[in-house]
Amino acid sequence: MFRTALRTVLAHKARLLMTVLAVMLGVAFVSGTLVFTDTIGNAFRNQSAKSYKDVAVAVTSHDNRDDGARKEGGKSPGISRATVERIGAVDGVASVTGRVSGFAGVADADGKLIGNGWSNTGANFAPGANGEDTAYTFTDGSGPTGDDRIALDKSSAAKGGYHVGDQVRVATNGPVKEYTLSGVFTTEDGAVNAGGSLVLFDTAVAQKLYLEPGYFMDATVTAAPGASDRAILTAVKGLIGDNAEAQTGEQLADQQAADIESSLSTLNQILLAFAAIALFVGVFLISNTFTMLVAQRTRELALMRAVGASRRQVKRSVLAEAAVVGAIASVVGFVLGLGLATGLRSAMGAFGAQMPAGPLVVSPTAVGAAFGVGVLITVIAAWLPARRAAKIPPVAAMSSVHAVATTRSLVVRNSIGAVLALTGAAVIVAGAAAGADDGRLLIGAGAFLTMIGVIVLIPLLSRPVIALVRPALQRVFGVAGKLAGQNAVRNPRRTGATASALAIGLTLVTGLTVIGVTIGQAVDRMTTDNIRADYMVTMASGGPLDESALTALEKVPGVSALSPQQATSLKIKGESRSASAVTPGDIEKVFSLGGVSGSLDTLGRGGIAVADKTAESNGWKPGDTVEVTYADGESARLKVGAVYTANEFLSPLLISTDLVAPHESKPYIPEIWVKMDGGASAAHEQALVDALGDNPGIDFKDRQDIRNTFGGFINTALNIMYGLLAMALIIAVLGVVNTLAMSVFERQQEIGMLRAIGLDRRKVKLMIRLEAVVISVFGAVIGVGLGTFLAWAIGETFKDSIPGYALVVPWDRIGIFLALAGLVGVLAALWPARSAAKLNMLTAIKTE
Repeated sequence: MFRTALRTVLAHKARLLMTVLAVMLGVAFVSGTLVFTDTIGNAFRNQSAKSYKDVAVAVTSHDNRDDGARKEGGKSPGISRATVERIGAVDGVASVTGRVSGFAGVADADGKLIGNGWSNTGANFAPGANGEDTAYTFTDGSGPTGDDRIALDKSSAAKGGYHVGDQVRVATNGPVKEYTLSGVFTTEDGAVNAGGSLVLFDTAVAQKLYLEPGYFMDATVTAAPGASDRAILTAVKGLIGDNAEAQTGEQLADQQAADIESSLSTLNQILLAFAAIALFVGVFLISNTFTMLVAQRTRELALMRAVGASRRQVKRSVLAEAAVVGAIASVVGFVLGLGLATGLRSAMGAFGAQMPAGPLVVSPTAVGAAFGVGVLITVIAAWLPARRAAKIPPVAAMSSVHAVATTRSLVVRNSIGAVLALTGAAVIVAGAAAGADDGRLLIGAGAFLTMIGVIVLIPLLSRPVIALVRPALQRVFGVAGKLAGQNAVRNPRRTGATASALAIGLTLVTGLTVIGVTIGQAVDRMTTDNIRADYMVTMASGGPLDESALTALEKVPGVSALSPQQATSLKIKGESRSASAVTPGDIEKVFSLGGVSGSLDTLGRGGIAVADKTAESNGWKPGDTVEVTYADGESARLKVGAVYTANEFLSPLLISTDLVAPHESKPYIPEIWVKMDGGASAAHEQALVDALGDNPGIDFKDRQDIRNTFGGFINTALNIMYGLLAMALIIAVLGVVNTLAMSVFERQQEIGMLRAIGLDRRKVKLMIRLEAVVISVFGAVIGVGLGTFLAWAIGETFKDSIPGYALVVPWDRIGIFLALAGLVGVLAALWPARSAAKLNMLTAIKTE
């Protein structure tokens, strides 16, 4: 029977081609994902191990000067030079290197920032006794020594066109400055590998920029030959303050490896989830293929039964065919997956994210998963057709009477589908009512049940839905349209299986689109309703602005109001509450603070303003007194001067910058909001830019830019999702091609008769194309409806957390989806339609 199965596969190569392609694409997705994540994970782990190979102990610290809870233990911005020297005197320590780092952005020839902001880093050059810093290899020049010198990583120097001796404009959190380039180096630093830049300063300069003179953020210790890392660690722990912690280099490398594993695991799961969707869609194509093959081989199968083959042997024969097809597709798919992994790695490099060097890692797990998934999915998909093949009685098959579904079997199928669909819909509605995470879990379970139910019911739904368009097809396209409509519902199960694949893909695409567009418009309204300022000023790195930026912007002609959104914290009743320190009198000019009870003027007289929801939950009202504890541990009693409608761009507590200034060593200012006389204009923006020294590390956004930032993020996320779903949609298209091609083969005699009685080749092609369009659009309609329903339910679970959230159905995009589904049908029908038109009518009529 195995030899028979093998011969059958070889005899029907063309008919099994689409199945091979579907499995191959799914396996390529799975294997490519596993190999890609294994490869970059191994490269980063090796890089991490290499970075800490010579590190015996690593010490990290945090600035606790504003930490009131540690007041009794002494305050320190980091690790002092004296502490570093004491660590260096520990027995067994060969050397100790102090490090300090922060944001540093380099301007290119046009004054624009090199890199992406968040990965633009500055650090100190820490040479040893030989004058070299082991973390960096200089390819030109030398390390910076002196206040006016820097060194640049090789990639950034090339992007900016800089050479040793050139003047380079560098932006930090303070004013932009010019430095002389003393050297160019290469490094394994992660920020540079992520596409950013690295600027090295003299240690004293870096300390002044990022911390405080004489202090370091981190320190690394190397051990003398034969010394014990554990013994050094114990000694070091006794020397550092309570704002620092120490661990061995091995522990730090293991921790970073675990962090890498965790982050890659998330990426792995996301990619594999989309691979699973693609394979699930492929199941319908595979099942459809084997169902049609079984139907076309009834006489052959009957002959096998007549000469003694049992039902079990027939079933095993079909499953063996599926296993062979799955194995062949897995081999090709695995090879394609290796190419995909290599391509993804190269693509990341092309987008500026340089990956550490390392070989392609092909693990046994990747190989086993690829072949296991390919063969298993194919065999599972072929199981029902194999079962049907085994049930065909020899006498009925010998007379070429294909087994048709009985009334009882159709009733059972439709009943099961209805129960699943209704149960799933009820669970989805319950999830929407429950809300939050629990509600989303219910919606996920309900979506699965509903989708399975709809898939089971699609054959039943195909007749009434397609019947609605049949009259239009006949009126517009005549006989070809009439025949296409009839052919589309001739075999509802086959039509349903083909449409199901498209329905699954369009369900996900539509659901994501509706949610994305709805959130985008809600955020857009939120921006419009809450902001009065003309500009938002931020650091490109996402870090805090220097106080000097406030002073400089206040002096710009035309500024009518200006306020920072200074992040701070107040402890109330033992609980830390986030607060925004703002400029009294100006805050209401740069933000819409509606529904105010009391007066915001009290901010300038030592009071606080509270968002309405926070006031309600705490039972506060204007005139109440609240005891607060500042970041440094000092306490005060402040009066609630106003209650305002919550603004998404501000914390729920507002306090004057003057009130918190004595309690913070350095203010943390993520944003400055500016209102200009006459509104935003190119001249006003240039005035602001000039006031801050044309700093490449500072971003200026008007209201439209702010809206575009949020909208761009949502559109990017949607495009990524569309890209990941593309594989499933491609497989769905292959399903349409496969169904039509095998349908043409099955209907050769009928097509020959139509040609004989006057249907010309052009109309035959039109008939096949219209049939494809009807099936594709039918699947798309089901998917759009189900996707919109799911989007509504998911939106209900988080609508309270997004002010102004209201479901938006993007009819323009849905129209595009339906039009694309029709185009898919036309393209999918090109080969089958051409094959049908080329049939010799006499040969076709003689075909049984």
